Amino acid sequence: MGILSNLLRAVTWWNGQTLNTQLYTWRKGQRVGDDSQGNIFYQTADGKRRWVIFNGEAEASRIGSEWHGWLHHTYQDPPTERPMVHKVWEKPHQENLTGTALAYAPAGSIRRAEPADRSDYEAWSPE
Repeated sequence: MGILSNLLRAVTWWNGQTLNTQLYTWRKGQRVGDDSQGNIFYQTADGKRRWVIFNGEAEASRIGSEWHGWLHHTYQDPPTERPMVHKVWEKPHQENLTGTALAYAPAGSIRRAEPADRSDYEAWSPE
């Protein structure tokens, strides 16, 4: 399995970092921190380039707003040095589950396991 996983890593970007990214990170990357999902964030010594090594599938919605802002140079300091202040009404970050089995399905959706009990609809039946 080791050879297959290394081959997949060399040719696919969605299964974590590619071989080229690993070499670049090893040569020029300075670890800045990590988030609650296990993603690791890096930057070059001059701070001009910033990137993330995902823990698992490379899915951008798995990055919280504070790290997203840092990656895109909205914030100069990373959340490890200057944490964002959150309001009491803010919910914790969740990845986008659209297109997965865990996506939101409203009541009455055909994707729900249990049918909705509806009194406002009467099914048509031919005479």
